[in-house]
Amino acid sequence: MKALFIKYKLVVKFIITFLLVYVIFSLLYRGYLDISKGSKYYPDYVTNLVAKQTRNLLESADYRAKIIPHPDEPSMKLIVNEKYVARIVEGCNSVSVIILFMSFIIAFAGKPKITILYILVGSVLIYIANLIRVAILAAGLYHYPWRKDILHTVIFPAIIYGMVFLLWMLWVNRISNLKSKND
Repeated sequence: MKALFIKYKLVVKFIITFLLVYVIFSLLYRGYLDISKGSKYYPDYVTNLVAKQTRNLLESADYRAKIIPHPDEPSMKLIVNEKYVARIVEGCNSVSVIILFMSFIIAFAGKPKITILYILVGSVLIYIANLIRVAILAAGLYHYPWRKDILHTVIFPAIIYGMVFLLWMLWVNRISNLKSKND
């Protein structure tokens, strides 16, 4: 058993680091969600911001969009051209996906400066892709409501998780081993 542990030391280190970072960030995020209950941003600041930015994206594409707090659950109702098409919940704000992304990058860390920069750039890219994804999903639900299941549960999750996977592969294969100028 000891020989296996020694042989796969790097893999074990990666898994433990990934899980530890993921659990810590997830607990911190849960704490943030608990603290944000009752704030002026409903249901929480990030979800509220995603709802507003989605509305703005839809409006820039010539849709009449509005968001209103959902009366029965912690979410924002998204209305497109006077038709209720979706609710934006905490899971739509991309924070959990960003935590997953960051956990992997930290577990497979390269030089500190490059790692931090990649986490920041990757997180922003994931956030922007998520905003576009939610806006396109809303437009799709407006025009093709009978395609709700495939749009919401297959196509659009594949886009966001596919992007995360591509960012991970770029990190592992190209960026994590770059030398900084100070080396």
